[in-house]
This record gives sequence, structure tokens and C-alpha cells, in this order.
Amino acid sequence: MSEPRHTNALIHETSPYLLQHAHNPVDWYPWGPEALRKAKEADKPILLSIGYSACHWCHVMARESFEDEETARVMNSCFVNIKVDREERPDLDAIYMTAVQLMTGRGGWPMTVFLTPDQKPFFCGTYFPKEDRHGLPSFRRVLAGVANAYEERRHKVLGDADAVTAALSASLQGGGGERGDAPALDAALLGRAAAAIAGGYDPVDGGFGGAPKFPPSMTLGFLMRAAVREGNRNYLDIVSHTLARMAAGGICDQLGGGFHRYSVDARWLVPHFEKMLYDNALIARAYLEAYLLTGDPFFQRTCEKTLDYVLREMTSPEGGFYSSQDADSEGEEGAFFVWMEGEIRSLLGEEDARLFGVYHGVTPGGNFEGKNILHVPRPAEDAAREAGVTKERLEEAVGRGRRLLFAARQRRPRPGRDEKILTAWNGLMLRTFAEAAAALGRADYRRAAERNARFLLSTLCGTGGVRRSYKDGRARFNGCLEDYACLVDGLVSLYEATFDPAWIREAARLAGEMADRFWDPVAGGFFFTAQDHETLIHRPKEFWDNATPSGNSVAALALLRLGTLMGEERWRGYAEAIFEINAGTIARHPAAFGYLLGALDFNLGPVREIAVAGDPEEASARGMLREIFGRYLPNKVVACGAPGEVALLEGRPGMPGAATAWVCEGSTCLEPAATAQELGERLGPPPRF
Repeated sequence: MSEPRHTNALIHETSPYLLQHAHNPVDWYPWGPEALRKAKEADKPILLSIGYSACHWCHVMARESFEDEETARVMNSCFVNIKVDREERPDLDAIYMTAVQLMTGRGGWPMTVFLTPDQKPFFCGTYFPKEDRHGLPSFRRVLAGVANAYEERRHKVLGDADAVTAALSASLQGGGGERGDAPALDAALLGRAAAAIAGGYDPVDGGFGGAPKFPPSMTLGFLMRAAVREGNRNYLDIVSHTLARMAAGGICDQLGGGFHRYSVDARWLVPHFEKMLYDNALIARAYLEAYLLTGDPFFQRTCEKTLDYVLREMTSPEGGFYSSQDADSEGEEGAFFVWMEGEIRSLLGEEDARLFGVYHGVTPGGNFEGKNILHVPRPAEDAAREAGVTKERLEEAVGRGRRLLFAARQRRPRPGRDEKILTAWNGLMLRTFAEAAAALGRADYRRAAERNARFLLSTLCGTGGVRRSYKDGRARFNGCLEDYACLVDGLVSLYEATFDPAWIREAARLAGEMADRFWDPVAGGFFFTAQDHETLIHRPKEFWDNATPSGNSVAALALLRLGTLMGEERWRGYAEAIFEINAGTIARHPAAFGYLLGALDFNLGPVREIAVAGDPEEASARGMLREIFGRYLPNKVVACGAPGEVALLEGRPGMPGAATAWVCEGSTCLEPAATAQELGERLGPPPRF
């Protein structure tokens, strides 16, 4: 194999995305003092390119333009070129993606932004092709136009940059604005929000709106709360139908478990094939909650298949969770996941292939570029009837077929895996594993959660604060708000899965650090970056929930839970300030606040405060904990152990040799329960619709 002709400054990075560009003929720099200084000294504009490892169109633009010698020559001559992994630097991504959306009305990756030497954006876009096509100018034409404008019309360029930066600052302030006429933060607001969200429901294919469709995990989580709060069966039907359709679609990996990023169609059939850790954390949690609410074992199985996939393919030897898997393998999108009908027949034999094909929608012509994305187009009963066999016979053949195809797939060239370990995304998955361990009695999930927490605390948390990213033995980059908030939230859930008070103490320590470093004491809300972060053109706040919940949304719920467990009222004040800032915007755009609406639902209560005095490993306590965690109780906090371990246990001694449970709501406590059956009576019957 020949040596690469070029090596640029990205060769010293750890990000797989940046290393993919380390041998481009482009003189790429990572974001940092060297590149920024060079732009000022050379008086050149900055070409900022932001993407991520699993991004299909990022790879396309790299092949077409960044690997092209002539394009690179223009870039190197006219610009200082900076490459950023959006997952490592979400602060830069948040600022400049907002600029792209303001200037073009749309966003996405790869993100291409041209900046003045003092980092102000003046022209931008996303993917640009190598040649003019589909109404998009070629990248070389864009480069020439921008370079000419900077040289010939500098005054206008600088004026545009100042105007964009001013608009950017206004947009990134966050919050709903007019507090004086904001609606009351009450159950009526939650009801209106749920009704508005339900109004966008697709009754045919589930989900909301049309193509493309993203898994609406946070919205579904809120609708489950609304279903119980209002006794509204329609909301539960929306959730159940959407989750069933997603799990039956090609967006769900029918062989290996886990979910792809999104579906390009409205039917959940054809995905963009990358798999992201954060998606699978949020999706698995939605299926877990749906199982607890409905008792449907299909939702439990889907949750477990998703988490089992994470354990099998996305967990590092140290216990961290990797970031993503690519859409592409061998330069072809989805190649790892799709099948020719003849390939299936050769692996399964004629009859099993016929039955497998009926169940999984396999056809000679395929459903994706001549090949087949496995999905479940009809219920097993209907498929069996169409195939002329019993349901049992069909399911036996499908089970054999899945095992054989999975084994064959394992021998294929695998998609790339981004092995960065990101604190925020790990915190999301930590919470999901912890809650699944408690609800499903899975000891392996509990071990995975404990290993993950130990790894994060020992490797990414230190005297300099939380770090954002870990790879190749290096913990790097300042932690953002979401890194702190998601880790605190995960640790609270891990305490409730293990009742080791060390976890809740760590959560409280990190929450204090988060408040000291990120809170805005003037306007309220948490900033995206800490007060000692490098100076950028703006210090944003984010409240809207996007692909992941905003740091403020996670912080609000985590602090409410932590404060209730620890008996510290001050944490509630931070959450309530976040709600007040956003009240008007929530009322106008409820679909953008799925996670924050769940936090508000928790704040309005009633919150079940459940204290179990006794050894959590002793039989009577275990029975009580199964009673608690086997139910859908989203607005609860649970403590178990000796009196005084956490505030919720103070003054609540157990009986000798047996556990005792207290259930309180607000300032009212019910009579202590001495058995799991009595505790079940205190908790009341499951929701009825």
C-alpha cells in the first residue's frame, strides 16, 4: 500500500472524523489558536467545515472536493481551512449552525461556513457538489465567489458579517422572551401542549409530520405522561402505534437490534443507515416506559434488543459507550444492512427463504437500490396466512433465518465505528441502562451502568472539571452544559438502581459545579459553555430539544430529582427559573420541548417520594423494589438503605429483619408498608384509560 501523498495538521487529533481528513491535500487545521492566529496574520477568511464521522454526505463531499488536488489548491491559496468534529465541539456547532439557519433557512451537515479572521460568519451552506447540479453551485464556484468578494468587496463582507453576528447573538439568547404575558406554568399548559403535539400525528404510519421522519422519543415520553395525567387513551394509542411502526420498519435493525438515525420516507422503511448512541439511549428508554405503561412484552423485547446491541457493539473494554456507527461500508451507503433475494435463498434454502421473505418484505426487485431492507410489513398472523402456514411454523423459520443472516452479516466488511466516548451521550445511555436494570431485573444492565459510571468519573471528571470527549487514552475539550447535566441525571438513576449512596454524592458534587460554572445569575438559565471557556463570538444558551434534549431540559429534571432525594430545595429554584424563561415559547412551539415538558410535568407533580428502609439486597426490600420499578411511575424518586444515607431516608427506621416502605406526596405520607403487597396498595392501581 502506497504512503499518503499529503499529511496535514489533523494527524495529531484523536477524532475519527478529523483523522479521516488528515491526508487530504487541503491544509486543514483543528480549531485552535494556531489557525485563528494564521487567519489574522495572513488576512485570509476562514473556511470552517463541520461534520461528524457517521455523516454520509460528509463522506461524499470529502471524496468529491477535499480529496481533489485542484479544489484543495484553491482552498489553500485563498482560505485558512479549519475542520471541526461537531460531536467534540458542540459549542462551535451550535453557534455556526444557527448562523447557517439564519442565512439560508435550513441546516445540516456537512456545514460549510466562511468567517472573517475574527470568527464572524458572512457566507455559508451545507453540502456543495463538485459540479453544478440540482440548483446547487459547485464547491469550486462557491470558493471563487467568496474569495473574490472578500478581496473586492471587503467593506460589504464585513458589514454582512457584523449584521449576521448581531442576529446570531439575538437568536442564541434562548428563552421565550416576554415573561409578563407568558402563560401560567400549570396543568392546563401541559394539556394544550399535548393536544397541539397530537395534532401533528400521522395516523397511518405513526410519528409526526411527513418525510423525513426522526424517532420522536422525547415527544412520546411526554405523551405517555399526558396520557396518565389526563386519562387520555388517544395519547397512549399515538405512542403505541408510533413505537410499533418504528420497530417494524427498516429504521430498526431487524437482525442486530438498535435503530438507525432517521427514515428518509414517511413509512420508517428506508433509513439513513448510521446508528447514533444518543438515539438508541432515548429510543430504548421510550420502549421501556411504554412497556411499563402497557405491559406489552413487544416493547420490552425491543428495548432489550436495542440495549443488547449497545453492549455487543458499542461498549469499550473500559466500560465507555462509543459514539456512532457509519452509514457506509466500502464506500456504499447501507451495504452492511441490505440483502439480495438470491443471497437470502442461498443461505436459508428455498422454503425458509420463502417464509422469511413473506415476513420481512423481501422481493426480487428489492426496496432500496435493487436490494432489500428487512422490515415487517404485516403482522405475523397475516404473513402466515399469506404464506399458507401456521404462525408457529412461520416464526420458527423467521427465527432461524435471522440467526443465519446475522452470522453471515458479521462476516461482511463492517461500517466504521466512531470510538470517541462523549460524556453527554454516555450520561443519556447510563440513565437508560440503570432504569432498564431496575425495571427488568437485568443484572448485566446494572453492571454495564456501574462500569460506565466508574469510567466516566475516573477518566472524564477531574480537578479541571468535566471533559467532553475521550479517545486513545486522552480526555479532551471542556465539558459543555449537556455533559454535566446528562451525567448528573444518569448518576441519579444509577443510585435508584443500586442504592449505593456514592453515586448520589457524586451527582450532587457535579450539580454544584454545574451551577457555579454555567448558571446565568442575571437572566437565569444555564449557558451552553462554562464561564472559563474560551471566548467565542457569542456565549449561547440552548433550551430547545433537538436530536438530543437541551442541556437546560436535562438539568431541570435532574435537579428536581436530585433535590427531592437530597432534601435540598435550592435545586428546584434553578428548574423553575428555566420553566419561567421558556413559558411563552413552550406555549407557542410545544413540539420543540418534549423533554422540558416532561420536566415540567414532574415539577407540577404529584411526585411520589418512596423511601424503603432496609438492605436493598434483602428479600423483603427486593420484593418492594420490584413492586416500585415494575410500574409506570415517571414522577417518583426512590431511596433505599439505612436511615440517614440520603435525606429521603432520615427518620424512617426499618423493622428488624424486614424492610419498611413509606410513600409520600408533598407533605402527606401514607401509613408505612411492611410488605410488597401493602406497598402496592399504597401506590394504587395502574393507570386506567
